[in-house]
This record gives sequence, C-alpha cells and structure tokens, in this order.
Amino acid sequence: MPSKPAPIKKSPAKKAAEKAPGPEPAPEAAPPAEAAPVEATPAETAPAAEGEAAPAAPPEDTPASEASAPPASPADAPPADAPPADTAPADAAPAEAAVVEEPPKAPTPPPPAAPTSAPLDVSVEDINDSSLTIKWKRPETIGDTGLDGYTVEYCKDGTTDWVVANEELTSSNRYCIKNLTAGDRLHVRVVALNAGGPSEPGRLAEPVPIREVADRPKIRMPRHLRSRVVKQVGQQINLVIPFIGKPKPSVSWLKDGQPLDSKRVNNRNSDKDSIVFIRAAERDDTGVYEMTVKVDSFEDKATLTLQIVELPGPPASVKLVDAWGFNAALEWTPPKDNGNTEITGYTVQKADKKTGEWFTVLEHYHRLTATVSDLIMGNSYTFRVFSENHVGMSEKSASTKEAATIQKTGIVYKPPEYPEHDFSEAPRFTTPLSDRFATVGYTTKLLCSVRGCPKPKIEWLKNQMIIGDDPKFRQISNQGICSLEIRKPCSFDGGVYTCRAKNAQGEATVSCKLEVKQVTVPEAK
Repeated sequence: MPSKPAPIKKSPAKKAAEKAPGPEPAPEAAPPAEAAPVEATPAETAPAAEGEAAPAAPPEDTPASEASAPPASPADAPPADAPPADTAPADAAPAEAAVVEEPPKAPTPPPPAAPTSAPLDVSVEDINDSSLTIKWKRPETIGDTGLDGYTVEYCKDGTTDWVVANEELTSSNRYCIKNLTAGDRLHVRVVALNAGGPSEPGRLAEPVPIREVADRPKIRMPRHLRSRVVKQVGQQINLVIPFIGKPKPSVSWLKDGQPLDSKRVNNRNSDKDSIVFIRAAERDDTGVYEMTVKVDSFEDKATLTLQIVELPGPPASVKLVDAWGFNAALEWTPPKDNGNTEITGYTVQKADKKTGEWFTVLEHYHRLTATVSDLIMGNSYTFRVFSENHVGMSEKSASTKEAATIQKTGIVYKPPEYPEHDFSEAPRFTTPLSDRFATVGYTTKLLCSVRGCPKPKIEWLKNQMIIGDDPKFRQISNQGICSLEIRKPCSFDGGVYTCRAKNAQGEATVSCKLEVKQVTVPEAK
C-alpha cells in the first residue's frame, strides 16, 4: 500500500518573495525535490497550501492562484510502489534549513520609568527673620530607577509663582532657604526627581511666617504625670502642666485623638501652664490625653494616660464542687467588671445555717478554686466569694446555690485503756541519819527522809529499845521527812538512835550516834 505523501515545502527564497511588496509577483515553479506523490488528493494539499500562505497574505490585486504553488504533475511523481525512504534524504536538508533560518523575534522593550511617590512629613526645623530650614523623609516608593535628588520650591501666600530654592538637586533630607524677607508668609513644597520625572510634591500644612522666634515651645511635664495617673470614680481631678514659648503659644488638647468634651472636661490655658479639670471622674474619662503647644510652625507634644478605677463586681458564679468528710471544695469564675483595673484576689466566707453568721476563711486568695476545711459534723454551710482589686473589695458577693452538709458518721468514742501501774515499793531511806554532838541542856533534832508505798510506819529506837510515847522525845513524820526532837538532853540521853520504816513490802532502818557533852566553866583565880 503506498505511504502518505510528504507535505509541500517552500524554499526561503519563495517565502521572501511572498513577503516582499509588489504589484504582481510572478509565480514560481515548485522544485522537483519537493514534488508531491501522485496519490496526493486535493483534500490533503489544501490545508498545506492554506497553512503556508497564512503567515504572509498576498496583496489585494494578486490573484489567489498566484499565491499558491502549482500542483505537481503526475509525470514528476515517483512510482506508486516506490518506498518513501528513497526520497527522504533529498527532502530532509531543505526542511531543516527552513526551520533554522527563521528570523529571531524582537526583544520586549523595558517598561517606561515611573516617578517616585511624594516626600513624606515635610516640616519646619528652624526659622529666623531671613531664613527657613525645612526637613522631610524619603518617599515611600522609589522604584527601580532610583532617586536622583530633591528640589525645594516656595511661593508667597496669595500668589502662585513658585520659586526653586536650590539650583542643583540636593540628596539631603533637609534644606535651608536663605535671603528671605521678614514678614512674608511662605508656602513650601519638596519634589523628588528620578529618570521617570518629578514626583507629586510634599507640602507644608500651613504657610510659614518669616520672623524671629524668641523661645521655641516646650512642655515641662511634671514627673508624677509621666507615668499612668490612677484616680477613683467620683474623685476630683486637677492637672497642671507648665510650658514655655514666646510669643504666647497656642495650646490644644485631644483625648484618644478626638477633641475634649467640654461638658466633661474643663481646660484653662495661660501664658505659662495649662490646666485640665474634671469635677467628678467617671470611667469614660479613662484614656490618653495629648497636649500640643504651638508657636507659628514650631510645636511640642506630650501625652499623659489617665485611668479611672472603682470597686470590682462580684464573681460571675460560685459552685460547690464536692463535700466530703469535714471539707468542701468550691470553684468560681472571675467577675465581668474588674473596676477598670486588675483583680488582685478573692475573699471566701462561710456561714452555718443554724446561726447565719458569716466568717472569713480565706483572704487575698489568688486562685479560682479553694478547699474549706475544719467544718463541723452535722452542720450545713453556705459560702460566698468577694472580688478584690487595688481599690478594695467588691460590695456584692456571689453565693453558692447549694449547701454543703457535713454528714454524721457512726463514730463511738471509746476511751483508751491504760494498764494500772503498781506503785508498791518497800521503804527506802533517801537521806540517812548522821552522827551528832549535843550540849547538855540544849534541845537537838535528828533528821532523815524515807520513801515507800504504801506509806511506811515510822518507829524510833534508842539503843535498840523503842522510844514509844516518852514525853522527852517528840516524833514527827511529814511527806517522808522524819524527825526526832530531844528536849534538853542530859548526859544519859547519848547513845545510838535508830529510825525504822516498815510497810507490807518490807522494812528499812538507819542509825546514828548521839553524844551529849557537858559544858565546863573554868574557875576564876
């Protein structure tokens, strides 16, 4: 079966001829190497002819038959049974050369250069009776072409004749305009330049009078007002802020960026200070107050923060979580109104339903959960919680809806059993008798001490003979101290005295020797 014929190729010379302008271009014969096979049908050759003619359309006066290549004759076509590989080498070289030799596309032109945005924050830096110094900030958007410099222009108030102050571009962000006339009011603008041209001008907000400023405005904020000023609701507020400036500065106040409400805040300004007065402070007076002192184009600003506080509200809710033994667990949530200041703690109180009296169990407590202990068995308790802040404790409290009942348990008190101690003890002398010397006629006493349980019976003996109830001797026994008093002894009362202690556990004795001496008086010569 014969293969599909190759498409018709046009040589570069033919394409150039078609693109070249001419009234009637002469048709060119197709090269033999590019002849189509006999089997090519009009339906197959029509798209190729239309596709080749599309890039360069012929002029209007050129016939359509001349724009397209003449069909190949059957005599020039190869035989039907000839393989397509025999003709492929002849067609390959012209086809590749046609693709490579196409003219390159023109490069995309770069986008046009754009000017910068307007310079920012144009303001007055210094002024006197003959010059004006202004400053500004770089434009927010500069672009790829960079920034060449700035021009400074000015014109008198009431005119539109702008004068360029600097002959050459300046790269600095400040410029001094010299040789000015005192008393003039000038409008000033700054323009940024680059390859894209001039930018939108940055202007001064108001015209500047050319004159000497004696003293620039300066606010002298008191030290106690530099930090946050805290006042309570209902208190009177009187703030005095001094300042300097000549001639007399103009003073303005803003609260949170808005003018002061004259119904709530009174303001009085003098040559040296400004007074802000609030008769009775309210929570709405809280905010940032900004003071501006201005002399001509010079100004100074200062801010102070005022905070109005009050007692907090009660906790949002209090819940009894659990009750066990002699304890109760509580849980609560912070108050919805904190009094415009932070919550510093909570106070927890309990009340017995029998008495209804409230007792504080926790003070300055910081957590939101607590366990109350040492509750009495058989009683029911209710609890309430107060909020605390820097002002004080909340006036109202949040109470538990349920009562905590401490159940009685079946506990029977059983006193401990202690074994009885046997204190029985045989007599024992802790202090023995000691030998004594006595003088005839002078009463003497023998002493000793004894212990024992039960209390021992005490007997006194003289020379192993029981003394008994002899009135010459006096026997005393008190708290274990035993004494024998011998009244006015004589020589015959000397001897060995024995004290004997006896009870059911046994007996003990102790003895001593008593010697009675006669006093001799020497005779007179």
